[in-house]
Amino acid sequence: MEIWNYLLLGFGQALQPVNVLFAFLGGLMGVIVGALPGLGSVAGVALLLPLTFKMNPATAIIMLAALYYGNMFGGSISAILINIPGDSPGVMTALDGNQLAKQGRAGQALFMAFSASFCGGLIGIIILTLMGPLLAFFGLKFGPPEFASLIVLALTSIGWLLGDNPVKGVIAGAVGLLLATIGVDMIQGQPRFTFGLVNLSAGVPFIPFVIGLFGLSQVLLMQAHSEEFAGKENPYQKLSLSSSFPTPADWARSAWTIVRSAFLGFYIGLLPGSGATTAAFLSYIAEKRLNRNPERLGKGAIEGVAASEAANNAASIGAFAPLLSLGIPGSGTTAILLGGLMMWGLTPGPLLFKEEPQFVWGLIASMYVGNLLVAITCILAIPFLVYVLKVPRSVLAPIIVVICLLGAYSVNNSVFDLWVMIFAGLLGYFMNRFSFPIPALVLSLVLGPRLQTSIRQSFMMSHGSALIFLNRPISLSLLLIAFILTLLPALSAWQKKRRSAPAAEATR
Repeated sequence: MEIWNYLLLGFGQALQPVNVLFAFLGGLMGVIVGALPGLGSVAGVALLLPLTFKMNPATAIIMLAALYYGNMFGGSISAILINIPGDSPGVMTALDGNQLAKQGRAGQALFMAFSASFCGGLIGIIILTLMGPLLAFFGLKFGPPEFASLIVLALTSIGWLLGDNPVKGVIAGAVGLLLATIGVDMIQGQPRFTFGLVNLSAGVPFIPFVIGLFGLSQVLLMQAHSEEFAGKENPYQKLSLSSSFPTPADWARSAWTIVRSAFLGFYIGLLPGSGATTAAFLSYIAEKRLNRNPERLGKGAIEGVAASEAANNAASIGAFAPLLSLGIPGSGTTAILLGGLMMWGLTPGPLLFKEEPQFVWGLIASMYVGNLLVAITCILAIPFLVYVLKVPRSVLAPIIVVICLLGAYSVNNSVFDLWVMIFAGLLGYFMNRFSFPIPALVLSLVLGPRLQTSIRQSFMMSHGSALIFLNRPISLSLLLIAFILTLLPALSAWQKKRRSAPAAEATR
């Protein structure tokens, strides 16, 4: 009952008019920042943090937290409507969301994205309320060997999970891993494959690269195959809220996906350094594994939208558990929030729950309020958002190019990022033309740097012995799962061949 008493205390703080107002404003700003390619929650929180130093700490953290999870809502908007992920977690949403928009179901895709974000966030908040401090300690069980094994498990999906052609999937994944090696080695501090370019010292700029890979490549395809698009404008449905409701079949396919992805996303959010991007990728992989019709994903499956959106919002909530209970940021955004907490004179850690219960539980309670306000606002805005699809392609194409340029430049205010975006656009164009799976490349590009660092750290811990991956129970379990899942396609093909052999002999 003690938790409920603390939660009631928190709602007393969160429901104060000023805190409700700032929760709404923070969430709204988060949606806008998330929908604008190139900004993201890290930039949004960093820009707003100096403005909050004179505010009440509880009100300030409520607004900044709302901006963080509101950003997860907003990232799906541009991903679905114009195939440009507003932030990196939106990459997976774009795969099915934009296909649904092309099929005239943009309203349903947006409604499902916002609903899944709300449900994922709500499940994450409930878990945080009941078990946050306990789960934060459990999350610390993941050291470098466990991280490396988890990423290996994810990468085993590249060959046959994200592409129809396993060979092309492996090639795309390998290219992503090669690109991930560019930059300064995080262990020894030595530059690798930078060719003397200072701009590459931090690796390939991810947001400009993704903007070009998804956004600019689509414009190039439209121009190169203009005859296919002649007279064809983007389909759009009635601009009403009622026509945007997903069908009962959509809900039936997505309900369990949302719950499963929320739990997975929340736990990944607990792991320091993982963040919402990793959560969105791994939840999409899990959906592809467990879906009854996995071939539908990537071609307009609404449950694909639900999987990534539920996971990234739950991960943003999960990142607060290690931040508040251990003082360990789980993502770049929570690292900035950690600095803000210290500037406000608060020390995150186990004692924070005892010494500042009104602050901590006020923040947790505000998440219930803010998550609901943001979801309602986004859903009510769907009829206006879908107007984007009414714009003719001849007008939309140059607008997308401008958005790509502004989004890529705004990340670091660097002209170099524009060249990266253009290169990625050309790469994406040729990958689309020759049916190489772009998600496989993005997945390995995202996970590659963390894989390298985790493996190197593991060998340093074990003085060069690879047995460290087998001596730790969690790591061994993940590697066994990866091994089994790698063998499944071959075993399945062998069984089909074995069953078809008698039938072929009978027909002779």
